[in-house]
Amino acid sequence: MAENRERQKIMASGKRKKGKKNGLFAKLLAAVIIIAVGVFAADYFNIFTFEEWKEFFVIEKESVAEGELTAKDIVYRGNAAEITAIVSINDDFVINQIESADCDIPSLKHKIVVGEKYSTWDYFEDEIQKFSDIFERPVNDEANKWDDTMLIYFTSGTTGMPKMVKHNFAHPLGHIVTAKYWQQVQENKLHMSVSDSGWAKFGWGKIYGQWICGAVIFCYDMDKFIPLKLLEKITEYKVTTFCAPPTMFRFMLQEDVSKFDLSNIKTCCIAGEPLNPQVFNDWYKLTGLKLREGFGQTEGTVLIANFKWMEPSAGSTGKPSPLYDIRLINNDGNDCKPGEEGTIVIYGVNKKLPIGLFTGYYHNPELTDKALGGEYYDTGDMAVRDENGYYWFMGRNDDVIKCSGYRIGPFEVESAMIEHPSVVECAITSAPDPIRGQVVKATVVLAKEYTPSEELTKELQEHVKRTTAPYKYPRIIEYVNELPKTIGGKIKRKEIRMQDNSK
Repeated sequence: MAENRERQKIMASGKRKKGKKNGLFAKLLAAVIIIAVGVFAADYFNIFTFEEWKEFFVIEKESVAEGELTAKDIVYRGNAAEITAIVSINDDFVINQIESADCDIPSLKHKIVVGEKYSTWDYFEDEIQKFSDIFERPVNDEANKWDDTMLIYFTSGTTGMPKMVKHNFAHPLGHIVTAKYWQQVQENKLHMSVSDSGWAKFGWGKIYGQWICGAVIFCYDMDKFIPLKLLEKITEYKVTTFCAPPTMFRFMLQEDVSKFDLSNIKTCCIAGEPLNPQVFNDWYKLTGLKLREGFGQTEGTVLIANFKWMEPSAGSTGKPSPLYDIRLINNDGNDCKPGEEGTIVIYGVNKKLPIGLFTGYYHNPELTDKALGGEYYDTGDMAVRDENGYYWFMGRNDDVIKCSGYRIGPFEVESAMIEHPSVVECAITSAPDPIRGQVVKATVVLAKEYTPSEELTKELQEHVKRTTAPYKYPRIIEYVNELPKTIGGKIKRKEIRMQDNSK
């Protein structure tokens, strides 16, 4: 690697010398929650595992992207969690957002910077030196229990304000299924999940189940996604198992994939958005690898997936995880028949919470009781189950389009659009209509060799009519350079709908 790149090394060990805890970090033990703001959006970020349960982190950083969280977001999260401390990298944009927000977070007492010192902020390296080198494990009433809260995630907020999801210390065990039986990680082999640190997908795809199963975690965090550079790194470092959002596979397929030796990859998985069959088929033709789609939420682990004992079906989310009693129910609360659209639910939560499932929403007992107080947990996601038991994701309840008495799932239309050679990616949403109530709208990113035109719009509309039912075609098509997405790669359909509703 280039000598001029900044290097930062952090050693984490489970062994420390006995001694008194003092300084700032002793105070932080009493904090309700610590929010880490500012992702290491590095050009290269590699994690090597060593013996004796030690991890050595090497972060080589060319540039840091502007943070996804603005001052408004930080204020909301800080007050919702009543944080006492905030930890950040020393990046101008991120620091400025925090300092713009801190006066509006009354509970905030400490600001801690990692990397380089900054102004009056507490410096992580100085404060950690005040700790003893030996960790004295708490005992009796002070000891952690398996059902204590281990971490709190904010949801991505695609359908509303982000919620604070609580997980206990058994949560990592639920991800053994995620890593071993879906991603199929291998001991001492490189595994790569494309996700930014600080978000649930990071723990999902890079830490818990993967380390438990002995995989070595390879991370390549990009300031900007460049398909060619990602393909180069996968090839150069001989990644064995790979997981990324479907969008990345779509863009990689716009490049000449045949130029890269991907023979070392044994398993490819996708998550974050449903997979279009066209992408599945194109990737299989080029690589011989069948993409294994998986579905889950911040509230759990992988819930439905194309596991290792299954033959992946193009466009299907797969079958339920053996960890959960997952069913599809209709509006009457009855189990759906094959081909009948219903809501994905997890039964038995009022008797015993399954390992890996969340324990509630922090500071929101009403919402917790609504989610977990009954016979089942309603995921809010819609699907159809075929006669072979495979699930086909339809979208969030809020994403389903109601047009002239018809219910239209966005992903069927998106899949049809993607089959056209001009479309790289597409978001199907509802748009207000004075006659029909709602109509189908397609927001489209075109391939390089295509330009927007009325002729192309008509061609795409006719294509959807032929591929699906005529009533499902997009009456509105808008061409954009990129789609709004969360850090985890999910399309922000709510943002598109809000923009349309404000017009």
